[in-house]
Amino acid sequence: MNTQTHESPEQVSLTVSDKDRRTTLIALLIVFLLAALDMTILSTAMPRIVSELNGLELYAWVTTAYMLASTVLVPIYGKLGDLYGRKRILIIGISIFLLGSALCGISGEFGTLPLLGDGMHQLIIFRAIKGIGGAALFTSAIGIIADLYPPLQRAKFMGLFGAVFGIASIVGPALGGFLTDFATVTLFGHEIAGWRWVFYANIPLGILSLFMIAFKTPKLNHGTRGKIDFAGAFLLLVVFIPFLLALTWGGSKYPWNSAILLSMFALSLVALVIFIWVEARTPDAVMPLSLFRSKVFVITNLSGFVIGMAFLGVVMFMPLFMQVVLGVNATNSGFSMFPLMAGLMIGSIVSGRLVSKSGHYKPYMVGGAAILVLGVFLLSGINPDTTLADLSWRMVVIGLGLGPSQSLVNLIVQAAFPMSQIGVATSSTQFFRQIGNTVGVAVFGTLLTLNLTAELPKQVPMLAQAAGSSFSLSQAQTSVMNPGALRERVATAMVNMPAADIDRVVNTLETGLRLAFSNAITAMFSASLWIILLGFLITLFIPVIPLHTGLPEKK
Repeated sequence: MNTQTHESPEQVSLTVSDKDRRTTLIALLIVFLLAALDMTILSTAMPRIVSELNGLELYAWVTTAYMLASTVLVPIYGKLGDLYGRKRILIIGISIFLLGSALCGISGEFGTLPLLGDGMHQLIIFRAIKGIGGAALFTSAIGIIADLYPPLQRAKFMGLFGAVFGIASIVGPALGGFLTDFATVTLFGHEIAGWRWVFYANIPLGILSLFMIAFKTPKLNHGTRGKIDFAGAFLLLVVFIPFLLALTWGGSKYPWNSAILLSMFALSLVALVIFIWVEARTPDAVMPLSLFRSKVFVITNLSGFVIGMAFLGVVMFMPLFMQVVLGVNATNSGFSMFPLMAGLMIGSIVSGRLVSKSGHYKPYMVGGAAILVLGVFLLSGINPDTTLADLSWRMVVIGLGLGPSQSLVNLIVQAAFPMSQIGVATSSTQFFRQIGNTVGVAVFGTLLTLNLTAELPKQVPMLAQAAGSSFSLSQAQTSVMNPGALRERVATAMVNMPAADIDRVVNTLETGLRLAFSNAITAMFSASLWIILLGFLITLFIPVIPLHTGLPEKK
C-alpha cells in the first residue's frame, strides 16, 4: 500500500520561496518556448532541406516522425512524472530533446551511414529521437505549475503559456526562413548550411533551461511508489502508431479502402480493446481508466480534441491560401499570421486572468467557442478578391476564440484530480489534444486534395491540353505561384501558338488556378465549421467545479 503523502500547492507555497517560484516559472516558459518553436520554425526551412538531402518524396515524414514519437509518449511521461517526480522526468526529456536537435543538425554531413541510410533517412530517425524527448516538455512543464500553484493562481500562468505558444507561432516561421537564407557559415574550411542552425538554435536555450531546472528548481514533489506499466505503454503505441500512419497515408500513398489501411485500422481497434482490458487490471496503469469516470475529464478532453482538429486545419492551410491565392511570399505569409496569433495571445491571457479573479471558467470556454464558430464562418467566405486587411480581422476573431481553450483546458482537468494524479491527467489531456491535431491535419489534407481534384477540371477545363496531360496537383500549385514556369509549360505544349495567344492562355489558366485553390480551401474551412459547431456544443456540457478546492460543486 502506498502510504506516502503529498504536499498540496498551498503547502508548497509555504516551503518554496518567491524567488525559486519565479526562477522555476521562467525556466518552464523557456522549456515551453523550445517545444512550441520546434512546431513552427521548421516549416520555412523544409523546402531547402529536402532539396539538399534529395528527399522530396519523404517531405511529410520529417514532421510525422516527430509527431508520432511525441504524441504516443505523452501519457507515458505523465505517468513517469507521477511515479518519480516531474522535475527528474523534465530533465531527462530536455536532455533527449537536445541530443535529437544536435543529431538533426548533422544529418547527411557524413554521407550515407550503415543502418541509418542517407541524409534524409537520418533526419527522419533523428526527428523521432527528438520527439521522444519533446513529449516530456509540455506535459512536465504544465505539471510542475500544478505542483507550485493552487488552481486560482494557476489560471493566469496557463495564460502565459498560451501567450508563449502564440509568440512561437509568430517568430518560428520568420526565424526559420532567416536562418535558412542568411546563416550559412564556413568554419575551419567546412561549410555549415543555414538550415542546420534551425536545429542548433535550440541548444543554447535548452542548456539554459536545463541548468535552471536542475540547479534552481526545488524538488516540489517526491513521486508516488509503483511500477511502470510496460504492457500498457506498448499497447498504447500499437493503438496509435498504425492509426496515425493510416491517417497520414490515406488518400495519398494508399486508397482509403486499401487492404493495408484497413488492416492498420483493424490492428489499432484490436489493440485498443486489449489495452482497455489490460489497464482495467493494472494498479499502476499508464492511462488509468479511473480518469474516464470523471465527467470533467471526458467532456473537457472531448472538447479539446474537436477544437484541436479545427485549429490545425486553419493554421496549417491559411499560409497556403495566402501564398497560392493572394500571391504573398513565404516570409510575408508567416508575418501575416500575426493577427491570428495576437488574437490567440490576447484571448489566452485575458481569459486566464479573468478566471483567476472570478474562479469561473465555463463562461469563457463557452464564449471562446462561440467566437471561434463566428470566426471560422467568416473565414469560409474569403475569395481571390479578399485583401490581407480583410483576412487579418477575420483571423483576429479566430484567435480570440481559440485563446480560452488553449489556456483553460489543462486548468479545468487539473482541478478535478488530486495532486497524485495531476501528471497523468495533464499528460492525457495533452495527448488527446495532439491526437486531435494529427487527425485534423490528415482529414483536412484529404479534403483539400478531394476538393482540388474536383475544382481544377471545373475552373480550368483547358488545363490538360494547355499544360500537358501529366499535370499534377503539386504542379498546379507550383504554376500558380510561378507564372514563368506555367508559361514555359504552355509554350512547350502548344509550340505553334503565337506569343500573344500564349500570354492570354497563361493569364486565363492562372486566374482559374487561383479560383480553384480558393474554392477548395474555403470549402475545407466550411467543413471545419461543422467540427467547430460540434466542439461548441460539447463545451456547453463541461461540468462546473470550484477551482479553489478542485472538488465537485454541491447542488
